[in-house]
Amino acid sequence: MSTKVDVLLGLQWGDEGKGKIVDVLTPHYDVIARFQGGPNAGHTLEFNEIKHVLHTIPSGIFHPDKVNLVGNGVVIDPIIFKKEIDALEKMGVDIKKSLQISRKAHVILPTHCALDGASEAEKGKKKIGSTLKGIGPTYMDKTGRNGLRIGDLFLADFQERYDSLKSKHLRILSHYDFEYDITEKEKAWFEGVEKIKTLQIIDSEQTVNDFLKSDRKVLAEGAQGSLLDIDFGSYPFVTSSNTVTAGACTGLGVAPTRIGEVIGIFKAYCTRVGSGPFPTELFDETGETLRKEGHEFGATTGRPRRCGWIDLPALKYAIMINGVTQLNMTKADVLSVFDEIKVCTHYTYDGERMDYLPYDLNTDLLKPVYETLPGWKTDLTGLTAESDFPAELSAYIDYLEEKLEVPITVVSVGPNRSQTIQRTAVPA
Repeated sequence: MSTKVDVLLGLQWGDEGKGKIVDVLTPHYDVIARFQGGPNAGHTLEFNEIKHVLHTIPSGIFHPDKVNLVGNGVVIDPIIFKKEIDALEKMGVDIKKSLQISRKAHVILPTHCALDGASEAEKGKKKIGSTLKGIGPTYMDKTGRNGLRIGDLFLADFQERYDSLKSKHLRILSHYDFEYDITEKEKAWFEGVEKIKTLQIIDSEQTVNDFLKSDRKVLAEGAQGSLLDIDFGSYPFVTSSNTVTAGACTGLGVAPTRIGEVIGIFKAYCTRVGSGPFPTELFDETGETLRKEGHEFGATTGRPRRCGWIDLPALKYAIMINGVTQLNMTKADVLSVFDEIKVCTHYTYDGERMDYLPYDLNTDLLKPVYETLPGWKTDLTGLTAESDFPAELSAYIDYLEEKLEVPITVVSVGPNRSQTIQRTAVPA
């Protein structure tokens, strides 16, 4: 049993470009498997002058000879899922052949979305920046042991189970001063359920391990960034699942000993959507330039992203907890407009110097300390090989590799599939 699951995940607060890199790497794998999160993810792929945004379906779906598997750790909204499938089928993608869904994946109800909205509205200024997709309430029902799963859709008492959970949600909602109407949503939800029932529904943990036994290569695709992990992220401004490598074990049913390469994706700078700490955030013209040049608006929400310089203490932390073996850097082209580039090398916290994330990130006592490197002032978007890199970009990559102690194997110089430059061999 030598075949292992390689894991690809984001190392910042999300939006690192995971979808594009998965799409690029897919030819080297047989199976692409999502292991956590739900439609709060927005994985953007661009090729053939068309832009595609995937929310729940793995990013290998445009490769017809690959299996795309939605694991037990994912939560699924039948409404959004059906829309996603309908759009792909219109493009000629054979969903019934290439998509498999875990029976143990939990289902998002219309009332979960209402609960999400009510909870966020009540928090007011203390809101966490939820995408309002019902993700949090669904994971709460999962851990509360009364959630609905994909396998339940096929049971004789499914309607009874649905009505019972819906009634529980309505009782909770009655305590909020929050207006909602799920009538239309509920109709679309049941239509989505019927669509799901026509697809390949599997015992995913058994399937994934059978793939490994038969030496088929599996790539686990993470959603959201490592710094949004429920345990290790900037709590409470986090998502509701484990976004780190360990989440691939629980979200797919593979043993820790079966994890192979861990590919960490990071932007050449930093962004964040929604509330929460962001030590290197820029509130000046430089931050606005990063947003404009990087087209930094959420693929799921459309919200403008907060922007700042790259944060090495946070990156080192994410590399450590994930066991990252190789790095992929995206959006290097966005920095081409700057004469100088700043890198946060450490923080001062109440006067003390540190190069790791402290427990309390929600404080004015934490200040980033920067080093300045020369910019390359060269358009990178047309480059096709590392030998074409300007010297300053090569120096930036060398600098980051030295500080992070992990090789950068891929550099992305634009949003298109073709604008991806491989520096060393892809996973064997």
